Amino acid sequence: MVILEWLNNQLLKMEWLHNLVTLLVEQGFGLSTKENLGGSIHFFIYDVVKIFILLAVLIFAISYVQSFFPPERTRKILGRFSGFSANILAALLGTVTPFCSCSSIPLFIGFTNAGLPIGVTFSFLISSPLVDLASVILLAGIFNWKIAIAYVIVGLFLAVLGGTIISKAGLEQYVEPFVFKNKMVEMDEEELTTQERLTFAKDQVLEIIDKVWLYILIGVGIGAAIHNWIPESIISTVLGQDKWYSVLVATLVGVPMYADIFGTLPIAEALVAKGVGLGTALSFMMGVTALSLPSMIMLKKVVKPKLLGVFIGIVSLGIIIIGYTFNAFSYLLL
Repeated sequence: MVILEWLNNQLLKMEWLHNLVTLLVEQGFGLSTKENLGGSIHFFIYDVVKIFILLAVLIFAISYVQSFFPPERTRKILGRFSGFSANILAALLGTVTPFCSCSSIPLFIGFTNAGLPIGVTFSFLISSPLVDLASVILLAGIFNWKIAIAYVIVGLFLAVLGGTIISKAGLEQYVEPFVFKNKMVEMDEEELTTQERLTFAKDQVLEIIDKVWLYILIGVGIGAAIHNWIPESIISTVLGQDKWYSVLVATLVGVPMYADIFGTLPIAEALVAKGVGLGTALSFMMGVTALSLPSMIMLKKVVKPKLLGVFIGIVSLGIIIIGYTFNAFSYLLL
């Protein structure tokens, strides 16, 4: 147990990096990490370096595994199942695919076009940006494993429940007709060599980091400002755990934004450190990743307003319920 705790602290929380950055700020820059400026610089350097190190390692390892599950194979696997079990499998497959909410939508079109029930594709659409393996491990590194595992469970539950409700509601007629017109061509799955898989993993690292680096810098910058410059009294007045509306506000603020989950994690970390409820911080993070405005605009191109409204309503309500639940039981997780 002691060894596991040490490994967690050194490999995920990177205490060695925390200590190195402390030396850099205090001895190199001549600033105190207990003061606003020094604390902000420490927060920014430490979180940016930690997130990029973890991302590079995790995306490489996960992408190598994902090379065995290209979209065509994923579609074939889902096509073997039906009903509730298909929704569960779609949600689980969404966790091992490195797609944000916008890039998940072309796959949603492909899956629907290939004849998969829309409820199954919506389970995938919810799960894919919300719960991926890299973000889960980063959650464990920033908070702890209990929070990371709880986040996975509720994220998968929301994906399965949302897809199941849409399936039962029989809303297929609210998918735009063009989605069904051109059937997908069956293609043989190309077996990759080990070297090709390694190259794919390396390319995924470069591609994903190229997409998210700006959001990470912005997110960490906002987190540093919240952590060191905004008084706790102001934050607790607006988003304190004792405020009944905090989860609603956090969800509504998160929905219009667009950022990768990796950029929202440092903000959630800073909010919790300032006394904001865990559920409130996670609701903001889930709203940004699952219901970002750009992805809803893209989804509007392939589904009609009624289905889009049902989807937004189900996911929003689910996020709010999850937020209040996490706030109520945060003492068990923190």
